[in-house]
Amino acid sequence: MTTERMNIQQVDPHAYQPMFAMEKYIHGGPLGEDLLALVKIRASQINGCAYCLDMHAKEARAANVDQRKLDVLAGWREATALYTEREQAAIALTEAVTMISADGVPDHVWKAASAHFQEKEMPMLLMAIAAINVWNRLAIATHQALPDMPA
Repeated sequence: MTTERMNIQQVDPHAYQPMFAMEKYIHGGPLGEDLLALVKIRASQINGCAYCLDMHAKEARAANVDQRKLDVLAGWREATALYTEREQAAIALTEAVTMISADGVPDHVWKAASAHFQEKEMPMLLMAIAAINVWNRLAIATHQALPDMPA
């Protein structure tokens, strides 16, 4: 186990306020908690954020995401039958935006997402991807401690 470097919330209780506002925007729209959970988990897998993986796996189960989808999410391209085309488009966009320095966001990824998400949903999806990447970076940089397991 790594030692937590800093608890941002304790050091500056206001630091997370902009992120909480972004989360309110993201969760107040039509994307659905199940889709948001897949996006958050896939970005967190790529970034290696244990804290966020733990949190969003619980949220996914609460949103009734099929356990099998969660189990194979890192290899979703090998199990496309498990995911709707909309989910696949969101996951592919999540990967491209999360690893944006590799190839940017390829046109085919953008077109697939645009085909499955209305124009007004695209900003929300992009904000969800951006938000989880910020949360991942904060948690990883500070070695944010996992919450204790319930007894």
